[in-house]
Amino acid sequence: MADVKSEAMSYQYVGFGERFAATMIDVLLLLIITLPLSIWIYGDKLVSDTSLIHGPADIIINYLVPPLLVLLFWKYRSATPGKMLIKATIVDAESLKKPSMRQWIIRYLGYIPAMLPLCLGLAWVAFDPRKQGWHDKLAGTVVIKHIGY
Repeated sequence: MADVKSEAMSYQYVGFGERFAATMIDVLLLLIITLPLSIWIYGDKLVSDTSLIHGPADIIINYLVPPLLVLLFWKYRSATPGKMLIKATIVDAESLKKPSMRQWIIRYLGYIPAMLPLCLGLAWVAFDPRKQGWHDKLAGTVVIKHIGY
């Protein structure tokens, strides 16, 4: 029983403010990668054209690369660069171990329902005792920081 208690005291859940800051860092990094490529390929059409998809390269650059990068970072680092900067890790909510690929995919897709009702599922982090957003609840994950090391 003492091992469980000491393990429980060696981490804390990461709250809304830190997670929001980590997300903004990730968005900025993705923009640094995708925006110059999009401008280089589509030029002025990128600004003047109001369509959601500007061409085949746009699908790859803006719709396939970001999810692929996020999933790869999650799989190999258990965090995106923003979360790594704040020393946060995404773990399985029950075992506190690395989530499965199935959990990563559910977590990523879980952002869709979490954002639809005015981002309520993301704001949920601020009120949940374990600081889980809806995407975390769907995937069975939590975001933690190890303390006391």
